[in-house]
Amino acid sequence: MMKSMTGFGKRESTVQGVSISAEIRSVNHRFREIMMRLPKGKNELEEELKQVIAQQCSRGRIEVSVAYVGGKESSKTLKLDRTLARQYHQVLQELQRELKLGGSIDVSFLGSFREIFSVGEPTVDSQAFDRAVKRLVVGAVEDLDRMRRREGKALQSDMVKRVQVVRQVQGQIRRRLPKVTKDYYDRMKDRLNGLIGDSALDDTRLKQELAIFADRCDVTEELIRLDSHCQQFDALVKAKDPVGRQLDFLLQEMGREVNTIGSKANDAEISKCVVQLKGELEKVREQVQNVE
Repeated sequence: MMKSMTGFGKRESTVQGVSISAEIRSVNHRFREIMMRLPKGKNELEEELKQVIAQQCSRGRIEVSVAYVGGKESSKTLKLDRTLARQYHQVLQELQRELKLGGSIDVSFLGSFREIFSVGEPTVDSQAFDRAVKRLVVGAVEDLDRMRRREGKALQSDMVKRVQVVRQVQGQIRRRLPKVTKDYYDRMKDRLNGLIGDSALDDTRLKQELAIFADRCDVTEELIRLDSHCQQFDALVKAKDPVGRQLDFLLQEMGREVNTIGSKANDAEISKCVVQLKGELEKVREQVQNVE
């Protein structure tokens, strides 16, 4: 099933009276990039958690955040580095004497130096914490995946409809082609009749010119290739594996065929069709940029 690269998942749990949350967000990215923010001292979990995420996400920038969110029985603690505070006080006194400065070095002034304070995380058994984090991340990834699948289904539906429009416009061009040749023949014949008057018109030469024009403006091969690309598109959007990059490449090829049709077909009606085709393909390409 097609999946979007955009999604969100979150799970929370309480371990030994401390609440822990795991959040996962994903956005578009050409490759897979996993960014993790873990509580201090828990970086050893990073690789294992990345493997869990990689099993569900093949592309996208994925941001993972695991954090304490408080609890009734345990909370963060404020710690004071007394040694560093004394050093600050001593250095400031020396500077005061040296520069003959007035004023007092009080607690409020020392409190402005953030380095002497640190916040300690709640105390939780390490193994219990690790088990809880793994469980939360697995759950958050499941939530993320469901959201990505749901959005992917909507993207797929929209793109299929637009490719169907491409097919319809393609049919209009195919039906228009014989008339383009006939209109050119009639215009050329009328122009020559106006130039030579009652003189005999070399119909053979006129037909030769018509054949040259028809060959130069023939877009049958481009229409056949465009139809083949549409069939490949239909098959890809139904595939189980990630197809975002393949769809992006296929749309580039479809765009090239449409550009060639526009440059070869010397006809105002076909030019209008080409503009419509380009508009639909551009909208599909915008959607494909979000497909995994």
